[in-house]
Amino acid sequence: MIIFYFKEAFKSIFYAKASFILTIITLSIAVILIAASVGAIQLSEIFENKLKNNVKVTLFLQDSVKQNSVSFCQEELLSLKFTNAVTYISKEKAAENFIRETGEDFREILDYNPLPASFIIQLKREFVAKDTVENFITNLQKYTWVDEVVSGNSFIYRVLKYVDESKQYLFIITVIILLISIYIVYSTTRLITENRMKELETMKLVGAKLSTIKIPIVINNFAAGVIAGIISVLIFELVNSEISTYQFLANFVNDNKVFYYALLLIVSPILSLFVTLFALRKLTLKI
Repeated sequence: MIIFYFKEAFKSIFYAKASFILTIITLSIAVILIAASVGAIQLSEIFENKLKNNVKVTLFLQDSVKQNSVSFCQEELLSLKFTNAVTYISKEKAAENFIRETGEDFREILDYNPLPASFIIQLKREFVAKDTVENFITNLQKYTWVDEVVSGNSFIYRVLKYVDESKQYLFIITVIILLISIYIVYSTTRLITENRMKELETMKLVGAKLSTIKIPIVINNFAAGVIAGIISVLIFELVNSEISTYQFLANFVNDNKVFYYALLLIVSPILSLFVTLFALRKLTLKI
């Protein structure tokens, strides 16, 4: 019986060769684009996390704060739920940084250091939303030993906004690609059944079981999905070899290779199988 099913499946391919090939091509392209969209979303999340790690708040201390009080202030900042890390910049270190960055030594003109000591506060990723940071700054300004709190993160927030928008567009594109793939597999299944309608009607008349009619079509489309998955993996390996010179991308792909192999090999057969079963749901033994 199994041999019969495969013979009938091969016959279905013969009846709709162009549609079968189109299904393979479409599924291959769709799965590759879906994998690319998933990869782009993952990369955007990595980039987003790196940006969030760079969201910092600078807190300038009052000149009246003594050196022996710095540790107390730092511990108080570390105890806040928003804080991930706190780095102390002394007045002397601030002067060194200023001279190194500007090339100008104000000590040749002034006999004192006008730069205040400060804390660089790195925020936890879950608290880097713009409104949250603004509330955090407002709370920090209530401390009596604080002179000023500034946050120069406008550029980071602008980039984060673009990253978030791009993720939404990528998700929409992925859904559209998936829907197109579903439609083509569905249309191919309907075309096969319509092209073989006379033969199927004859099989009904001689008392063939419904499974005898449906299973070859299911095997046909499942085979198309498997072939598409294999083609997708080959294309994936080709692309992987081309990006090997880009260290970051190469490391990302190699770290997630098993995931992408599974995605490419599983999605197209499973997608093809479920869509085929859905398309054949109205096929009955009624004449």
